[in-house]
Amino acid sequence: MGVLDRFERGVERVVNGAFARAFKSEVQPVELASALRREVDTTAAIVGPDRTLVPNAFTIDLSPADHERVSSWEEDLAQELADTLTDHARSQRYSFPGPVSIRFDLDEDLGTGVFRVRSARVRGSIAPGTASVATPSHPVLEVDGRRYQLTTERTVLGRGSECDVVVDDPGISRRHAEVRLRGGRATLHDLGSTNGTTVDGVRLDAAHGLTAPLVDGSTVLLGRTRVVFQSGAERAAARTDEEW
Repeated sequence: MGVLDRFERGVERVVNGAFARAFKSEVQPVELASALRREVDTTAAIVGPDRTLVPNAFTIDLSPADHERVSSWEEDLAQELADTLTDHARSQRYSFPGPVSIRFDLDEDLGTGVFRVRSARVRGSIAPGTASVATPSHPVLEVDGRRYQLTTERTVLGRGSECDVVVDDPGISRRHAEVRLRGGRATLHDLGSTNGTTVDGVRLDAAHGLTAPLVDGSTVLLGRTRVVFQSGAERAAARTDEEW
């Protein structure tokens, strides 16, 4: 694919725009993208047959001159780098332990054009759904085509910014529903939403109960939003049968 591979192409449009004029001969966004890719590749750890864990929290140390230039575009650049890093993780079937975050720090000892990448694994309630398959211990929610891997026992869905999975749908309550994982089982709980929740065609309500089990392939309707639960249970059972 030439000088820019798939991971770096996501940043190319930024480099060709305002960032190219801002950076000139100083540190380049494509260099940052490549460094982030190398960081996850070299720190990837296989923790299971379907799970290779990589860092999700990154700090990029920059020289005073480079940091000053980045500060004007910090939020946009961080988001672009996070998006392209997620694409790379998806292509390699890596898993993040939580949301991807990138921040820029000032290091007075660095010279212009020199930078350093530091990374850590910071657990969160959800992570980008980058692995090729869901697993019973780390199921995936597909929300209108976007995948989220569940990494803790409770995951709240709703319109409010404080929710783990924020859904932009006016028919959804601020805290609409919660997915709970316990003992290898998954359930969905309506949190007293205004417009209600439907699981596999059954509407949850106070009369019939606000809780429903989730199985591999379960479909949940929140307002106009369709959510599919993927546990990978059938695949895991098939593999167990093959081993026998």
